[in-house]
Amino acid sequence: MEMKKRYLKKGAEKFIAYFQNYSNTYADINKLREIYKQAIDEDIVQIAISTRPDCISDEILDLLEELKKKIDVSIEMGLQTANYHTLVKMNRGHTLAEYINAAIKVKNRGFELVSHVILNFPEDNMLDVIESAKILSVLGVDGVKIHSLYIVENTILGKMYREGKIKIGTLNDFVEKVVRFLEYLSPKIVIHRLVADPPRNGTIFGNWGKPKIQIINLIEKTLKEKNTYQGKKFTSWYTPKTEKFKKK
Repeated sequence: MEMKKRYLKKGAEKFIAYFQNYSNTYADINKLREIYKQAIDEDIVQIAISTRPDCISDEILDLLEELKKKIDVSIEMGLQTANYHTLVKMNRGHTLAEYINAAIKVKNRGFELVSHVILNFPEDNMLDVIESAKILSVLGVDGVKIHSLYIVENTILGKMYREGKIKIGTLNDFVEKVVRFLEYLSPKIVIHRLVADPPRNGTIFGNWGKPKIQIINLIEKTLKEKNTYQGKKFTSWYTPKTEKFKKK
């Protein structure tokens, strides 16, 4: 509410109620109903709910459909990578198949779906990046938020990083992966974010010590230098309709 008051003073008139941190569908259904409905007022035009593939159920989607009769609802959900081995190593708590299953359920209910990806996991290669773009495109997600991997203190990943068991690629490697990801991504998908800010406190590694705007500028500069753009290679692999199987 304090944030809302601040922007009202600046002239803002409409807002999105963003349930961002943690898995915002992980609670008793009646508790969720109470919390979501508290966010609805005349200034709120959308409720955006961030969650995980393993925290999406038909019961949750039924509740969100109830809300959708009164207000627009969008769902954010992390794929992070198409490399299912990485998902296990990073302790994501869900598989690639579970993400695909949840995404199909969300889209079949008519919700806007925004997915998150991390393009520089230590063991992911360019093929993993391309496959992530292809999967999101085939599933028809509406938006994508791109991140670089950051590492924080007091985590297993942080311990591995301190001990030299994992290495993060260079900033140029990340930029190249972002560019390739965009080339294979459907041009219909809205890019909500090219890179994010890591937490200010407790971060061991994040964004190569660079401000977010510098990385965004570098991505845009690279796109121009390569004369490329989102969806440039999309039609090289995607066919909207396939021929029906014919008996010989």
